[in-house]
Amino acid sequence: MLRYILMTGLFFVVTNANAGFGDWFLNTVKPKSEVIDKPIDEVIPKLKPKLETKPAAKKAKPELNNTPKTVTKVATKSEPKLVNINTDELVKILDTDPNVVLIDVRTPSEIKHTGAIGRGQNVNIMRGWLEFQIADYAKTKDVPIIVYCGRNLRSPLAAQTLIEMGYTNVKNYSEGFFTWKQELNPVWVSDYEPESFLYRKPVEVIKNVYSAIGATQPYTYENSNHNNNLSFIVTGNGVLVFNAGGSYLLAAAMHEEIKKVTNQRIKYVVLENSQGHAILGANYWKEQGAIIIAHREAAKEIKKHGNDIYLRSLNQQKDKLFGTKVILPDLVFDKEFNLRMGSTVIKLLHIGASHSPDDIQLWLPKERLLISGDTAFNERLLPIFKQTNITEWIKTWDKIEALNPETIIPGHGHPTDLATVTKFTKDYLVYMRDQVQRLIDEDGSLIDAYNIDQSAYRDWGTYRQLHRQNAERIFRFMEFE
Repeated sequence: MLRYILMTGLFFVVTNANAGFGDWFLNTVKPKSEVIDKPIDEVIPKLKPKLETKPAAKKAKPELNNTPKTVTKVATKSEPKLVNINTDELVKILDTDPNVVLIDVRTPSEIKHTGAIGRGQNVNIMRGWLEFQIADYAKTKDVPIIVYCGRNLRSPLAAQTLIEMGYTNVKNYSEGFFTWKQELNPVWVSDYEPESFLYRKPVEVIKNVYSAIGATQPYTYENSNHNNNLSFIVTGNGVLVFNAGGSYLLAAAMHEEIKKVTNQRIKYVVLENSQGHAILGANYWKEQGAIIIAHREAAKEIKKHGNDIYLRSLNQQKDKLFGTKVILPDLVFDKEFNLRMGSTVIKLLHIGASHSPDDIQLWLPKERLLISGDTAFNERLLPIFKQTNITEWIKTWDKIEALNPETIIPGHGHPTDLATVTKFTKDYLVYMRDQVQRLIDEDGSLIDAYNIDQSAYRDWGTYRQLHRQNAERIFRFMEFE
């Protein structure tokens, strides 16, 4: 009420032309007010209405009940406990169980710089993607899974996550990748020579014969398309190089290594076939004055598809293909081409079809050394191409055995002996041919071919990329043979 009177009075003082009423208001109301002459902080409390408060309710006292209560424990399903394993236990599991899923939870960048466990069951699922991608590899909840990282920091957490997701057979490799590597177990390495375009630098195989062993993996930017073997022979009259390499810069890097062995000039460069990693460095060697030699079918393939081969490699190699140009060979042959370089006799052979119709070999009869090209493989799974005739490839093997080589530099993998490349080449072809033939005899389908058991080869390089493709192509080849 007082607030109403004050505001009304002020309104009339300001707006009413009758000054007498304003004087009356100020002279009449102000002296009797208990508020106007007091500071504002004393006025406000007196104008605030008092809040009504209710007395606090008394808490009811609990009734005494001497009757004992029965406590019921809710039964819960216990989760599997995380099991840690060491290196010896991991090796034993990997040796005996082809179906185990071995998961490296590190980033792809870490793996490129440090490597990974070199076993066929190994896959990379980065820690942050584990929950989203595990189903691509573990089709059921009881699939055996082993998780690892570098130093056992992330893998226990990742393994526990899988357990919480319902996976019932999860183990953690607690010693980690660096212990695995330190104990000289098999490792996958993106590049052994990061300061060079070469994946590995050349080593002497026998006297005056050297080979730079490429990656037993698909070509990548990191391995610079050096995923085959690049070899050279030092003679009394110059150097012969077998395979031009996968780019101009890779060929130049190879030449720098040759110069560390000899100052002789490069006289010949032999192309094992028409694939990119064999031909794309040819223009570098041509600039050095070398004569380029290939099979006649390889020359036809380069002429017809050379630009496509270059573009496929460019998509992967990018700037590493600087300076690379596709050129045709200078000399071609059909069955055999003989060279004498000083006292060294060199035979270039086309002994039969293998993974490509244009594959050739180099034979040193005195040294009994065979540079087989892609007719023979070691340490990795061979590829079956659309044009591969496995029947003829197996027949070609008889001619390789007839040479009776003491040392073989295969197209892929380390130098070895005949028995080893037979296991990685002929024996695999015969096994797959027999398995597919059995399916065809039983009216099996392409789906059945995909499911052929190839687990014995799971630790071979390129197994994951090629084994199903090989089964499909062999089935299609033999279906109407």
